[in-house]
Amino acid sequence: MSVILCTAGYDHTIRFWEALSGICSRTIQHPDSQVNRLCITPDKRYLAAAGHNNVKLYDIKSTNPNPVMTFDGHTNNITGVAFHCEGKWMVTSSEDGTVKVWDTRTGSLQRNYAHKAPVNDVVIHPNQGELISGDRAGIVRVWDLGESVCTHQLIPEDDVAVHSVSVASDGSLLCAGNKKGNVYIWRMIQDAEITRIVPICTFQAHKDYLTRVLLSPDVKHLATCSADHTAKVWNLDLDYPPAKIAAANAAKAKARAISSPETNDTPSSPESPQHVDHTSPNGTDIEANPFSLFQAATPVNNEPQQTFPVQPDGPPMDSATGTLFLETTLANHQRWVWDCAFSADSAYLVTVSSDHYARLWELASGQIIRQYSGHHRGAVCVALNDYSEPR
Repeated sequence: MSVILCTAGYDHTIRFWEALSGICSRTIQHPDSQVNRLCITPDKRYLAAAGHNNVKLYDIKSTNPNPVMTFDGHTNNITGVAFHCEGKWMVTSSEDGTVKVWDTRTGSLQRNYAHKAPVNDVVIHPNQGELISGDRAGIVRVWDLGESVCTHQLIPEDDVAVHSVSVASDGSLLCAGNKKGNVYIWRMIQDAEITRIVPICTFQAHKDYLTRVLLSPDVKHLATCSADHTAKVWNLDLDYPPAKIAAANAAKAKARAISSPETNDTPSSPESPQHVDHTSPNGTDIEANPFSLFQAATPVNNEPQQTFPVQPDGPPMDSATGTLFLETTLANHQRWVWDCAFSADSAYLVTVSSDHYARLWELASGQIIRQYSGHHRGAVCVALNDYSEPR
């Protein structure tokens, strides 16, 4: 199975699809609860299905419909799941207000980090030493696994739930999307001693509830999903032709302004949410520490709040809309779009929706390439691994 594509949702089934034909090749029953999130291990051996209060691990190549391992310990809906690059450990987030790290070899709990609010998402930094999670109180937290401490607290909008977080494959960017449809982007700078997180831009991606933000593998695109029945793909590449044209026009306008100066009002700055940044030595890989259960400490010294200006080294912004440049709007779903997954080459996107369908889109044309039909209730999560080499 060079391409593994699976979807799940409210009909208590997990479906495996032949990505190119659109045929459902296997269905696994998940009677305990709906499935909230799916994640495939980097070696393509296992699929994790996050349900109400546990995560079940299934052998992808086996016909056994039963899980090979179950991770119990959460007391409410599990909202996020991700794997260490070698599959040695797994992280989960939950509405019970915790982020937990599990040893996938034994099923035992190794870390327990407490938010003061339900946690909506969690991702692993590519350095494998930090976790990033977002909660319903509107706080994005960065956790150092080596020191078992929260090193950064980012508050893009006070008391506005952060629904989704995404970190770039090269560790350069961190994105968060919130309940109001707003997206926040930070640059993550890995110094020898500390991780610095610098806000670089914010914009409204949707006018309704935002359900997912996802950076593409090549870090040139950002996908957003929403209750407005659409998914959108935004550009992050300075070489994107419309961005280059806009930059050239801006440079010409600036040159004209310099040659014939006029009195101009200072432009108003973008919205300025809070940004509380705490730094500490960057964590080592969790493998470097003995496996023992840690309850994370929280930082105490608040640094001055920062504004959220558009930075010159940030992604290109469309001055006409105040957003990133919008590449395409995927608008054929009939209900909420809950989740999405990029192909390895960043050329395709799979989306899932409450309209029961999953769809494969070619991003260059914005066209539907395949439609996956079989769920009889809302499809809310998708996992795709079409990498030729294990990650």
